[in-house]
Order: sequence, then structure tokens, then C-alpha cells
Amino acid sequence: MATARPVVSVYDAEDPTKKTGSTTMPNVLVAPLRPDLVRFVHTNIAKNKRMAHSVYIEAGHETAAQSWHTGRAVARIPRAPGGGTHRAGQGAFGNMCRGGHMFNPTRTWRRWHRRVNSTMKRHAVASALAASSLVPLVMARGHRVSKVPEVPMVVSDSLEKVAKTKQAVTLLKGLGCSDELNKVKDSKTVRAGKGKMRNRRYKMRRGVLVVYKEDSGLVKAMRNIPGVETCSVDRLNLLSLAPGGNFGRFIVWTESAFKTLNEIYGSHKSGAPLKKGYTLPRAVMENADLERLINSNEIQSVLKPKLDAPKTFQARLNPFSHKKRMLELNPFAEEHSKASTDSAAIKSAKAERVKAGKEYNKKFKKGDDTFYKKLMKAFEPKVVSPVEEADE
Repeated sequence: MATARPVVSVYDAEDPTKKTGSTTMPNVLVAPLRPDLVRFVHTNIAKNKRMAHSVYIEAGHETAAQSWHTGRAVARIPRAPGGGTHRAGQGAFGNMCRGGHMFNPTRTWRRWHRRVNSTMKRHAVASALAASSLVPLVMARGHRVSKVPEVPMVVSDSLEKVAKTKQAVTLLKGLGCSDELNKVKDSKTVRAGKGKMRNRRYKMRRGVLVVYKEDSGLVKAMRNIPGVETCSVDRLNLLSLAPGGNFGRFIVWTESAFKTLNEIYGSHKSGAPLKKGYTLPRAVMENADLERLINSNEIQSVLKPKLDAPKTFQARLNPFSHKKRMLELNPFAEEHSKASTDSAAIKSAKAERVKAGKEYNKKFKKGDDTFYKKLMKAFEPKVVSPVEEADE
């Protein structure tokens, strides 16, 4: 509450560019934000407009089907009786069969509706009202309020006497809501699914919510504008304040309705005069600047001194398997390894080995004169010439 604006400007309904005065900010518009509570309450109270429905109690069982039991090499599912048609012998009753019942048929005695605690609903409405006064949350919800001079937007009570739709549209455009009206108009699309066959063919975005104190023709003037809704300040509804469970609805207030909020919700000290036993929720933290609190002298003076981290020692590494560790111990190791693997040195060493091998062979291995070859010649067969054979 310390950071909330103390007053809000009131704009003239006949000339929206002029201000007629100012009014104090109601306490309910600075209530703490509870998106979790708003979503929970919205989910539950939205179920209360559902109507009980179910499938026909005899659906899938309108035949005298009976199982053929075992011994026929077919499944034991009940089968349609008779003969001479395709239907005879077909499976029936089961949810896996054509024409059978559905799995877990819907019943009218299902628990369709939900009860929600009154205090929870009141807290959720208070949170949704507070979110509607914050421009970032209003814009995050998708409303086009860049041309709106002020949020929350409060208009003089002459707005309640507007009886023509043309006048209402002109007034909303004068308040900077032209982009919002165009956004809603352009968002109208055909609904996907079977809902378009069930009297809800189109769907459209939500636009401005006009909250009034006394209806002097305002409701009829606003009801035909796409996306624009009206609501009495005495009957604020979470379904309108936070459609879809997302708070931040753009609201246009009449001056009397804006002043009535303090009469309805009061303050933390007085309580809510018109809501028995209810008091506005308090924020968990009065000061949300947690970093400033932690670093304040009051808190830092009673804290224990910061502990130093325990001294750690580096694990011993084997320099022969860790190149980085070897360089730390011997900076010349890298140069030595390069010299040992130099390609020119390797080629010259190889050439010297080959040359030495050739000289050895030339000196000690003289072809046919080696001892081994002389020995093997003794076992070779002698070749006899034809002349010698004739003499014999």
C-alpha cells in the first residue's frame, strides 16, 4: 500500500479529454495478488453452470445378444442373434463392438457442481480487482490500453445515463479504447469442433468491462458492442473480472461505483461493512524488496560471519599421461617431443639404415658363393647330354 497511488483522476463522460476531479484509491485495489487462488476459484465456480447430461441408459443394449461360450473358436463376447443378415453373429454390448455401449457411460448423478468457500471467493475477487489496476498485468492479458490515459479508468456518473449504442461507442473511443474495440471485432472466428452446431458457432475475445452503480440505460447501450460487458458494483463476479482464470481485465468504472468499493470492502482496520465477518487479505510481506531486507544493517548485524571455504588440494597427476602437468614440470618437454618426432630426422635415419644394410649385403652376401647355396648345389641332379647317352 505504500507504493500505491493515493488518488485517481475522474474523466468527464461528455468530454473524455477533460477531468472533473479526483477520488481516493480504494483499499481493495491494492490487495495482494493471488493468481493461484484466482485460478482455483475460477475453475470451481465455472463448473456450477453446467447442466447434467448423460447417454441413454439402454444405449448399446437394445438387442437380445448372447455369448456363444467356448468351443466355437471365437471370442466369448455376446453376439447378435438370428441369421441371414450381416448383423447376425456380430459382437454386441461391449465398448469395443460396433453398436455397443461406450466405456464408463456418463450419468446424471455425477458431481457436476462445486462448492467454494465464501472467503476464498471474496479473496479471489479482491485479487482480481487489484490486478485490474496494474497496467503491466492488463497489457499481459492482451488488452490494448496504450492510448488509455490512466488505469484504473474512472468516468463521471453521466456515463450511467447513456442510452444509445452510438453514444457509448463514441465515449469508449474518446477514452482511448478504439484499439481494444477493433481487437475484439477482428478476433471473431468460427469455433472448432461440434460446438458450432450447438448454438455457439462463433467465439470472440473479451473486451472492456464497464462497472456501474445505477443502471439508467447503460446496460442496453453497451450490450450490442462486441466484447464489451457490463456489471453492477454490487454483484462483481470473478468470471467477469478474470475470464479463463487470468486476472488483469480492463475495467472502466463510473465514479459512484468506484467510491462504493470502499463501502463494500472497507479497510484492514474497519473490515468490510457490507460483507459480514470479512476483512481484506494482507500481504505476506509488507516490503517485497527482499534483497534490501537481507542487506540491511539490522539483519546483517545479528548474522554469523561468513564461513571460509575449506582449503582444497589438487590431486596429483602423472606427468607421463597428462601433457599439461608435464609442461608445468618441464617447459621444454614439448620442444623435445617435437624434435624427436621431426620428419626430416626420421627420413635421414631411415636412409642411413638402408645404406648400411646394402653395404653389409654387398660385403658378406655374394650371391651364388654363399655357403648355403654351395651346399644345396650338391643335391641338384646332373643333366646328361644326348651325345653321352649315345656313347653308352
